[in-house]
Amino acid sequence: MRPVLSLGYARPVLPTEEQIEAFWADGVVCLRGVLPATWTERLAAAVEELLAAGDGTDLSAMASSIDAGGGPVLRDAASAGAPRGRFFAGTDHWRRHPTFRDFALASPLPGVVAALLRSRQVALYEDSVLVKEPGTVERTAFHQDMAYFHVSGRQVCTTWCPLDRVSAETGAVRYVRGSHRLAQEFQPNLFVSTMAIPGTAGEAVPDVEADPERYPQVWFETAPGDVVVHHARTIHGAPGNASATRRRRAVSVRYVGDDARFRRRAGAPLKPWQEGVADGAGLDPEHSPIAHRGD
Repeated sequence: MRPVLSLGYARPVLPTEEQIEAFWADGVVCLRGVLPATWTERLAAAVEELLAAGDGTDLSAMASSIDAGGGPVLRDAASAGAPRGRFFAGTDHWRRHPTFRDFALASPLPGVVAALLRSRQVALYEDSVLVKEPGTVERTAFHQDMAYFHVSGRQVCTTWCPLDRVSAETGAVRYVRGSHRLAQEFQPNLFVSTMAIPGTAGEAVPDVEADPERYPQVWFETAPGDVVVHHARTIHGAPGNASATRRRRAVSVRYVGDDARFRRRAGAPLKPWQEGVADGAGLDPEHSPIAHRGD
């Protein structure tokens, strides 16, 4: 496969065949040292701008609203004397911020994804910023990304790019190995709760923690520069951040490959430009720009 240019930034080695096989077998793979510091430092600065501007959703506040309505919220026990942190998230920053657009479209990441998906080209579906400050008690409910995406196809994935060192204590994401091969389609939930989004179709996400033999989990200690890539059908979730001093910041970029087509999922939130699109249509390159083209 030809090298991928990245606006003058050094390109890391593409995934090996062994790593590609692991991605398709397990539904997740951790790639070490994929991103140079020039990218992670730019992203870290851009994330701080978002936090300062409040460009996103305070999921800790949303959890309190769910609580007030009598719904279940997933929380870890708070550490005695530790500050209560905030769980912050936002999407589609690439549309408003040049750093996120450059990263999604011109970094080494799209070339890495094309190799993993075995796809001639990949297009951007969306990006997301996820921050768990020290002392964040809200957990990320186990869920399947595909349930939120108005798209079909096997070549769909999510990349998770940490901007801090991540450990079990700070909330490393847990992935259910092989769950991308389950036949069921699952309802999207409210992210900090197991409550399904009203009006959505599919089965409830199984209680994977109650049956670890049936739903084996894997997680990775990561550092800036590493990238974890999981299939969009892989079930995953995360604990809170039990550290009193260390943050857990990450940028997540979701890509689709050659076989992706639009598929409306009842009840899942639509982006404005998805209104009126017919099932089976190709994704509009204005809203899902091509990030990598192969031969």
